[in-house]
Amino acid sequence: MTNTRPTAPPPALTARLLALALALTLALPGLALVAAPAPALAEGVIRPRPAPNRPLLPPPPAPDSAAPAPSETGAKPPRDPSRGAVTNLPLPRYVTLKGNEGNARRGPGRTHRIDWVFTRPGMPLRVTAEYENWRQVEDVEGAGGWVHFSLLSGTRAVLVMVDMTSFHSLPDSRSAVVFKAEKGVIARILRCDPDWCRLFADGQRGWAQKSALWGVDPGEVVD
Repeated sequence: MTNTRPTAPPPALTARLLALALALTLALPGLALVAAPAPALAEGVIRPRPAPNRPLLPPPPAPDSAAPAPSETGAKPPRDPSRGAVTNLPLPRYVTLKGNEGNARRGPGRTHRIDWVFTRPGMPLRVTAEYENWRQVEDVEGAGGWVHFSLLSGTRAVLVMVDMTSFHSLPDSRSAVVFKAEKGVIARILRCDPDWCRLFADGQRGWAQKSALWGVDPGEVVD
């Protein structure tokens, strides 16, 4: 009996079969993805949405509409013109000359010329402006200028404006007259009511009506 061996395919056919098998292997998954129909959804079913892509860095915070703009944050509130820019004390206000002499200059600085010299110690002056260490002051006649603050005192005094002003024992024109003062006398304030002031002048004390004085405002109360 003669043994017969199977005949091997030609090498060219074997190569072609291998190439076809490789092509089918690569192509079938793609064909399956294209052909596979999407699963049908039942009516009324909401499909979950895919999660969005997350950025690598967090997004910048949204601007807060309630936050003020930088220019508004750094802006200073308007200054009250009735208050001093340096001391925040009322303007105008009254002070007195501390020493025997005080130079009133044309501007707030020692380089400015001297326009006026005050020579009555304790005389009342009215402060109308402030700049650093300088105060713009004026006397009863409106004369004055810029005076260094070290020459001024917060002690209050008045100038008698009516000759032979009567000083009473009580803030009442019907009370006893203690003494009288000539025009131009300087008297130190002890206290003031809205219409009267109790004053000290030349060792004596008494009440005088504000209408006869300069150095205190009508209605001003001084304790």
